Amino acid sequence: MLKHFMTLCAGAAFAVVAATPALLEAAPAGNPNKGAQVFARCAICHSNEPGKKGGVGPNLAGVVGRKAGSTTFIYSPAMKNATFVWTPQALDAFLTKPSAKVPGTKMAFPGLSNASDRADVIAYLASKK
Repeated sequence: MLKHFMTLCAGAAFAVVAATPALLEAAPAGNPNKGAQVFARCAICHSNEPGKKGGVGPNLAGVVGRKAGSTTFIYSPAMKNATFVWTPQALDAFLTKPSAKVPGTKMAFPGLSNASDRADVIAYLASKK
């Protein structure tokens, strides 16, 4: 009986340890005020005000939690066929190097190399519902 109990405890402990990396993948901590400043670079092509038409790029209001390529914007086939949701992690990967996250994207921007800038922009976009 004790051996069975210890096996169960060891299995439960392993499950908790195995799940820990997923639990640590929470949204990156960012400063939305700083993100607004970084977003100025994005605003050349993107709007982020609800109901406003996009420009060269789609409107990014409400992007966090939305399926990629799902607004009325005319996306590249690669983005239109993307199967992921814009989670903070997906946005971070895309903002790091758009062409690596979505090969064939029309977005010519090379990416934001600074992790703090990305986290700040993501926090800012999350505030734009």
